[in-house]
Amino acid sequence: MYKVDEIRKLFPMLNPQKTMQGKPLVFLDNSSTTFKPTCVIDALDKYYREETSNSHRGDYDLCYNMDQELLEARKAVANFVNCDVNEVVFTSGTTMSINLVAWCYGMKFLKEGDEILLSEAEHASNLLPWYKVASLKGAKLSFVPLDKEGRVTLENVKKALNKNTKIVSLAHIGNVMGFMIDVKGIAKAAHEVGAIMVVDGAQSVPHIKTNFKDWDIDFLAFSSHKMCGPTGVGALIGKYELLEKMDPLFSGGGMNITFDTNGDVEYLEAPVKFESGTLNLAGIMGFKAAINFIDELGIDNIHLHERELREYAINELEKLDNVIMYNKNAEGSMITFNVKGVFAQDEATLLNSKGIAVRSGQHCAKILNGFLETPATVRMSIALYTNKGDIDAFVEALRNGGDILDAYFND
Repeated sequence: MYKVDEIRKLFPMLNPQKTMQGKPLVFLDNSSTTFKPTCVIDALDKYYREETSNSHRGDYDLCYNMDQELLEARKAVANFVNCDVNEVVFTSGTTMSINLVAWCYGMKFLKEGDEILLSEAEHASNLLPWYKVASLKGAKLSFVPLDKEGRVTLENVKKALNKNTKIVSLAHIGNVMGFMIDVKGIAKAAHEVGAIMVVDGAQSVPHIKTNFKDWDIDFLAFSSHKMCGPTGVGALIGKYELLEKMDPLFSGGGMNITFDTNGDVEYLEAPVKFESGTLNLAGIMGFKAAINFIDELGIDNIHLHERELREYAINELEKLDNVIMYNKNAEGSMITFNVKGVFAQDEATLLNSKGIAVRSGQHCAKILNGFLETPATVRMSIALYTNKGDIDAFVEALRNGGDILDAYFND
C-alpha cells in the first residue's frame, strides 16, 4: 500500500487551496476523467519544449528520437496489458478504438443475419457503432439479459450465444453499475460458437490488472485520461492476426508504403496502418508517463486502496436513511445512487454547492434506465488519490442535504 496523502501532493489539481463554490474541492467524478500527476504534465511540457518533432517522417535526430520514444510508449502499453508490441494501436481513446473494430472488422466480416451480442448496461460508445454497422450490414443486435442485480453473467451470455453470433462486445466493468464480467469465461464461450470478443476496458484497465493474452480476448479498448493520463489519446489492443485482416478506417500519410495514379495502394503492416496522419505525440508521451506512474504505485495496491475506500463509503452511506444505492456489491470504483425524493441533477447541484464534484444523469448508458426504473442517477467514483476525507465530506453533505433542499424549496 502507498500513503495516499503523499500521493495527493503529486497532483496540482489536489492543491489544498483549490476550491469550488468557495469550498475545498472534493473530486468524486473519476470514472469520467482523472486528475494528472506532475510527471504526466512534465512529459507533455517536455515534448513541446524539448522534443517537438513528427515521427517516421524525417532523417534528423529530433525525428529519430521521437521514433524511439513512440516505440517505447508502445512497449509500455503492451507490458501494462500483456500483449505484443505490434498489437497496440494508438487512438484518441475508447470511443475511437471501438469504432475501429466496428468499422474495420464488423463492416468487412459481418453478413446479413449475423448477430452482435451486447448488454443493456453498455456505454453509448459500445452500442452506437454497432447499431450503425448492424443497420448497414443487415446484422441483428441481441442483448444479454441482466440478472436481478444488474449483472451480465456467464450463464446468461451462454444462453444468448448461438451459431449466428459473430461478435460479443461488453464492458469489463460497467460505467454505471460497476459490475465486473467473467471476461475470460465469456471469451471462451464466444470462441466456441465462432464469435470474437471485444472488451470495453475504460473502467477496468485503470483499476485492476489486465491480461490480454491470458484472457484470450480479441480486442480491448481503453483511454489514457481515465488513468491519470492526457485526454485525446488511448489504445486499441487487437490480436495481430485480426488486425492484419482488417482494412484501415482512415487513410493518409504515415500508414502506406506506396500508391499510384491507378488508385493502387499498399498499406504498412499493423498497427501502423491504423495510425494515419500525425499522432497525438505529446499525448502519447503523457500516456507513457501515466503508465509508468501507475506501475510505480502498483496496480494491485491501487485496486486494494480503492476497494477499501469504497467499502468505507458504503458503510457510511448505509447509515443514512435517505440514500438509495443501486450497486452496493459492485467490483468497480463507483457507487451509483439517488437521494429519496430528489432528482439526480438537483442532488448533484447541491453537492456542487458544497464543493463536491459527482456525475448525474444517464451516464451515456441510456437504455439502462428501464432496468433501474429511474430516469437518472448520481454517480460518485473513486480514484487512486481519493482519501477518507473526500468520503467524509461527501457523506456529510448527503446527511445535511435534505434540510438544505427543504429550505430552498420552501423559500
